[in-house]
Amino acid sequence: MPSVPDALVDPFGRRVEDLRLSVTDRCNFRCTYCMPAEGLDWLPRSDLLTYEELARIARICVERWAFSGIRITGGEPTVRAQLPRLFEMLAPLGVDLAMTTNGVRLAKIAGDLAAAGLRRVNVSLDSLKPDVFERLTRRPELDNTLAGIDAALAAGLGPVKINCVVMRGVNDDEVVDLAAFGREIGVGVRFIEFMPLDADGGWNLDQVVPAREILERIDAVFPLDLDAREARAGEHVEPAARFSYRDGGGDVGVIASVTEPFCGNCDRVRLTAEGKFRTCLFALEEFDLRAIIRADATDDEIATMIARAVGTKWAGHRIARVDFVRPTRSMSQIGG
Repeated sequence: MPSVPDALVDPFGRRVEDLRLSVTDRCNFRCTYCMPAEGLDWLPRSDLLTYEELARIARICVERWAFSGIRITGGEPTVRAQLPRLFEMLAPLGVDLAMTTNGVRLAKIAGDLAAAGLRRVNVSLDSLKPDVFERLTRRPELDNTLAGIDAALAAGLGPVKINCVVMRGVNDDEVVDLAAFGREIGVGVRFIEFMPLDADGGWNLDQVVPAREILERIDAVFPLDLDAREARAGEHVEPAARFSYRDGGGDVGVIASVTEPFCGNCDRVRLTAEGKFRTCLFALEEFDLRAIIRADATDDEIATMIARAVGTKWAGHRIARVDFVRPTRSMSQIGG
């Protein structure tokens, strides 16, 4: 059996140190850019990795290769039962623990999650207009999402950030309003270019609002320091290019996955809810960790498969190029 490397470095010299763990493929929303209205064929619960299995993989990554960040994703992670228990298992690892959520259930469990070890959250919020929000998510849950953001702030899950997927002709007219909302309540807003990860293939480049255009719209109302990106001292590296407001009113970020890919600095790997290890959201190859774990694999054998997978990591995705191949699974099935 090949030896386990001391450092987890991909073929392009990027050190891997950020793990995204999906805990479920299920979601209480049906966002138009993620899945069909009727939902998807959910995984049988027995196929999901247990919290013990998830924690074991996380421990191997931290102990073997000094991973510095773990983010819990879904689907919608808060629909999985007893979620605080997972954070209790991960907290002793001493790394940055974060979660991405639609926020609907945070009003009920934010305090428990914080007490269990969760440090910070990103809440998805694509519109402040109830009708647009419901049209995008197919759920009338805007008030509950906003209450979840308040609950996260009250529980000390900071910095709280808002994720907004911007789509031309759908919600791009709200960019400035969302920036103003973030300034008002003291949270950073991260505007994300619309990516081809939807379930029904309904994506085209004309729907993408470039990050540069988003920044220009905000800068026209709330001047930004566009000459220099804000330093990230003391904070885990994030994919967003982050810029400060000149008046000191916080910051705003843009994730230009389509027009200005950040693949050259990518330090992330992902694990789906059923234990498939992926080196990129857009990867076409997966490595089955669940199979070897349930066949009583040793830590060394698990680490060897992870290292082998990282050895296949691409230089980057090829969105909007003629040779781009869309993954066969939706964001909910992969884990954001």
